[in-house]
Formats: sequence, C-alpha cells, structure tokens
Amino acid sequence: MFHGGIWTKLKSFYKWYVLGLVSVGYILGELGHYLIGTTSKLTADDLHYGDKSCMLNATHLTLSQLPVVCEKVNSSEICESLTLNGTKYCEWGYNGLGLDYQILAGPAYMAVFTVVGVILGVAADRFNRARILSVCTLIYVLAILVMGGVKEYWHLVLLRMIMAAGESGCNPLATGILTDLFPEHQRALVLSIFNWGIYGGYGIAFPVGRYIPLLNAWGLSWRVCYYGVGVVGIVIALLTFLTLREPARTTIGEEGTGTNKGGDATLEAGKKMPQVTIWHVICQPRILLLCLAASIRHCGGMTFAYNSDLYYRDYFPDVDLGWWLFAVTVVIGSVGVVVGGVVSDKFVSRMGVRSRVLVLALSQLVATLPAFGSVAFGPLWAMITLAISYFFAEMWFGIVFAILVEIVPLSVRSTTVGVFLFVMNNVGGNLPILVDPVSKAIGYRESIMIFYAGFYGISSILFFLTMFLMDGPVEKTDNNTTGLDNKAYSHDELRSNRNLQENTGL
Repeated sequence: MFHGGIWTKLKSFYKWYVLGLVSVGYILGELGHYLIGTTSKLTADDLHYGDKSCMLNATHLTLSQLPVVCEKVNSSEICESLTLNGTKYCEWGYNGLGLDYQILAGPAYMAVFTVVGVILGVAADRFNRARILSVCTLIYVLAILVMGGVKEYWHLVLLRMIMAAGESGCNPLATGILTDLFPEHQRALVLSIFNWGIYGGYGIAFPVGRYIPLLNAWGLSWRVCYYGVGVVGIVIALLTFLTLREPARTTIGEEGTGTNKGGDATLEAGKKMPQVTIWHVICQPRILLLCLAASIRHCGGMTFAYNSDLYYRDYFPDVDLGWWLFAVTVVIGSVGVVVGGVVSDKFVSRMGVRSRVLVLALSQLVATLPAFGSVAFGPLWAMITLAISYFFAEMWFGIVFAILVEIVPLSVRSTTVGVFLFVMNNVGGNLPILVDPVSKAIGYRESIMIFYAGFYGISSILFFLTMFLMDGPVEKTDNNTTGLDNKAYSHDELRSNRNLQENTGL
C-alpha cells in the first residue's frame, strides 16, 4: 500500500524537494563565503590581521556632533586623546581591511574555487553526481563550522580554501541534476531559484554578520555565526547523502531535436560520429560571446557585493542600512529571480533559446539606470532605486545557465558549466580590484558607477549581440531510437561531409 499509494504521490514532489535541498545548501555555502566581509572587523580584531585605523566607538553620536571625525586621524595617540564632553569617542584598532583581508576574501577563495570547479565539472560527466555533491556539501559545511574555532589568521585562509574546494562543485553538479529532473518549460525558473542562492547567501550575511555578533551569545561574538551556519549545513549534508539520487541523464534543447545546427547527415549516411570534446563546445562563437557577456555582468554584481557595505557606511555613516540591504537583496531579488524564470520559460517555446537571451538583454538594460541611482542618491532614494535595479538585474544568473545547458551536448554538460564558471569567476571576480586605482584617480563613487552600473549596461549590449548567434524555435523529433550525440560535428564539419558524400557518390 505504501509503495502503491503514498509513495506514488510523494514521488511527484521529489524533484521540488531536490530543488529546495540543493538551494538551501547553496545559500549556506554562499553565506559562509560572504560572512568574512560583514564580520571582518571583529575577526581581524580577534586574530590580529590587516590594517589599523581610528574608528568611532560611540554609536549614539552622529558625525555632525563630533569636533574631529575619527576616520580622518592617522595617529593612535591623537585618536585616543579625542574627547567630547570629557568622554573618549574614538578607538584605535583593526578595521578589517588591508592586504590580509583582500587575500582572505578574494584570491584565497577564488583561486581554489575556479580550478577545482573545472575538475569537479569533468568528474560530474563521468561519475555519480549525487554522491559527489553530497561529499562536496559535507566538505564546505565542515570548513565553515571549523572557522568558528580558528586561533590564527593562516587557519582562516586555509579553511576558506577548503570551503572553496567543496562549494565549487555545487553549481556544475546541481545544475546537471536539476536539468535532468525538470522539463524545458520550468528549467529557467528552476535554475534561477537555485542560482539565487548566491545573492540569498550574500543578502543574509548582512544581518547575520552585523547583528548576531553584537549579542555575544555564549561569549562567542563573531564565531557563533560560523558555528550556526556549520551546524545547519551538516543537517543539509546528511539529507543530501541520504535522500539525493542520481537522475537519468537526458538530452535537452538543441541536442534533443532533429533540426539542430549539425543536422543528421552523418547519421543517415551510417557514419560513426567522433566523440564530442569540450573544445568543440567552448570554441563556438555563441558560447564565447555568452561567456564574455556573463563575465562583464558578474563583474558588476561582484563590484556591488564587495563594496556595498563599505560604500554605504562611508557615504551614509549615520544611517544603518543593514536591514534595508537584506530586504533588497533577499526579498526583491527573490521576486526578480522568479519573474525572470517565468518570463524566460513562457517564451522559449515560441522563440527557442533566443528568447532567453532576449530576456537577459532587456532585464540588464532596464536595471542599468536605477543602478546608477543607487550610488548617486541619498539613503532613501538609493535604496528605492537599488530595489528597482535588483528586481531586474537578478533575473540573469539562472537564465544564463538555462541557455548554456540547452546548447551543449549531454556528454560534456557539467564540464562546460565548470569551464564557464572558471572563466566567469576569474574575469568577473577579479576585475573589481580595479575599483581601488580608478577611485584614487576619479573618486570612489564614480569608480563604483563604472564597474557596477556601467558594466550592467555593457553586459546588456553583449547579451543582445549573443541573441543573433542563437537558433530560433526548433521542432522536436523522437530521439529515443538512438543514443548518438548529434552535436559531435560542428556546422562546418557537417557541411564538408555532405559535399564529400555528394562528390564521391557515398
């Protein structure tokens, strides 16, 4: 009775359970990734790394009340001598910034994340993805948990590298699994929900990193943040290991049609098709341009992620925008993710994969102008325009990967995602370091405008150009009779084969 009744009903919800499970795991991984930015001052003060500076230590005072602004003082003696009505209001200590912090937040994480991501992408195309994802999840949640107990700076660097190695498998592995579980008309929505984990983790890091340490629960200060994320993560890792199963690998998109860019000439001629390689796939102009557009867009997003807390603290020190930033990134971002996926899935059957790219181009174009407003206006209008921008901007990530998995062959799908992420994260994740030299030349606000809002606009243009390299709607045929990969040849190779057959009479 169980297997024939309740089990049958529960089975129909399994794919949605999987989506929820891997999405929560991804959110926890990204929360661990971005916590260092919101807890850095406390972490640096505890572990003694990075720069020191003069900082305001009286939260009840505003800048207009101070005879001398703390941040303008460069001497520890002068800093500690500043008083207001006989009370000291400045302190000299670690500010959480400096080269040590930049290494910790960026290269220590990104170098391992990108390289191991490619390796795990290759492994995902050959081995059980569910089991690999379970191991990866366990690795990064344990690393986050142990971060709460570190005693030295190098411990934190090493653990962030381990965390990056584990988390690097989340996207290529989960993307492949979800692609095989969900049909085309739900794919962009599903991948948008999953990839929103990046922004969900980043958004949640604001209240977690800003306010939970202030409670000083059990005397652990910032450490309780990592302990809490790690404990919840272990539960998710166990559920992933016990309940996640490898789905059947299926051909999708162009590969699942009889009218794709390669045609069926070689199949009809009875010729054995060569094994498709990752180089055949990634060297296609449409994938190269899509990757460039995604890298530019990713740079815009990472520029905001790395600088938003610092920017708003610097320009609006009297206003606590922590909960506002959480609401915009998590709540507004969630709505944008869902809308982008629904719109993309709605039109894909009419225009083909080209419609997804059109949604990308238009969403980033609409997001560009309010993105400029979010760094040009005062606190209130900055948050309003940021919300508008975020609604449209966050449509992009899931749709990009829906496009990618629909235009690459099954045999190298996860490998392609891994390579795509490698390039996108190295370009988009490292370009924001130019914000500092540019800001010294033209100003911090102007620099953020260029690399954040400006790159949104550039990406929209590149996405629009990519659309013309994509196929329109295709008519699907029954491919159940053959397991051959009909994307093994490029368009030019197949054309040459047809000419050869005609000329030789084969």
